[in-house]
Amino acid sequence: MLEMRPGCECCDRDLPADAAGAMICSFECTFCVDCATGVLSGICPNCGGELVARPRRPTAKLANNPASTARTYKPAGCATH
Repeated sequence: MLEMRPGCECCDRDLPADAAGAMICSFECTFCVDCATGVLSGICPNCGGELVARPRRPTAKLANNPASTARTYKPAGCATH
């Protein structure tokens, strides 16, 4: 099951698990669409993998399958990409 990380690693924007607007790589590094398509050009700065749209978890399923609350924020890695 995906962790559904709660924020963008570049800009720390909130990315709710039940909303569109998040992009992930195969390691689940998570970025907002603006950072993923702009600064990062669709490539994860951590692993070099492709960033794709993260699926949404239906709100009704979040009660029994909550999203992660652990934030990863690494703006320095995005600035040098």
